[in-house]
Amino acid sequence: MILQEYMNTCRTRVDEQLKLVLPESSIVSPKLAEAMTYSVFNGGKRVRPLLVYAANKALGGQAHHADPAACAVELIHAYSLVHDDLPAMDDDDLRRGKPTCHKAFDEATAILAGDALQTLAFEALSTPYHFPEALLSDTARLALFRELTSASGHAGMCGGQSMDLNSVGQALNQQQLQLMHNHKTGALIRASVIMGALSTDKVTDEELDTLTTYANAIGLAFQVQDDILDVTADTETLGKQQGADDALDKPTYVSLMGLEAAQHFAEELCQEALTALSSFDEQAAPLRQLAEYIVHRSH
Repeated sequence: MILQEYMNTCRTRVDEQLKLVLPESSIVSPKLAEAMTYSVFNGGKRVRPLLVYAANKALGGQAHHADPAACAVELIHAYSLVHDDLPAMDDDDLRRGKPTCHKAFDEATAILAGDALQTLAFEALSTPYHFPEALLSDTARLALFRELTSASGHAGMCGGQSMDLNSVGQALNQQQLQLMHNHKTGALIRASVIMGALSTDKVTDEELDTLTTYANAIGLAFQVQDDILDVTADTETLGKQQGADDALDKPTYVSLMGLEAAQHFAEELCQEALTALSSFDEQAAPLRQLAEYIVHRSH
């Protein structure tokens, strides 16, 4: 299987589904609806929906059953980026080569857009009429809901972001850095893989354990590669300000380990992820290829 073809197919699929979920207009606030759409359709890689679909495929599932989970994780991711870019947090002007939401609109609209995208994610999971072909049981929907809430809140992404903000200017050791990024970045990546598996409605506990090992490895690898790219890539390629982490005096794997050691660590994590999938057949090829993609991407 050619990964780029698979990625293009999945991206097209989730984008079509997201268009159905996002409000086309609003009699209350057209500006808010526009900001929501702007924040979702601004050139994202769609890594998390890709992982949802790939995990579903690895277990012999059907893509239309994974649509609610794929949309939900991307909406959560989009909301997190809108808030992450705000002046109170990273104060970024660029996201994916375009003005950040609070620059394209205003700060208050960006806050509300993030809030609305977050709630829309859970509406997508819990409302069957958005995805009539996704024949998920109530038990499966509840499991998906539980996974996403856990990954998004204080015990997941929000907790990691708080630790990140409170670590500016501090020297963290590798264990502390890993704890932070297992929550800030890794939690939603792990949830994407697990939610893809749960969308099959037939995953075993053993398969979930295996996929969790895979997801933990690629989630951390994703952040290590982000830290590497912040040093090695230029602003145009990144789509955001190069060297932003260093400018904010944030602890990173490159600042802790050095560039070469960080690159080696990313490769180790990729191999750990691939090893975890050794019991899976060729249906897991996209998961394997995505692990390689995550550590070799250029932005």
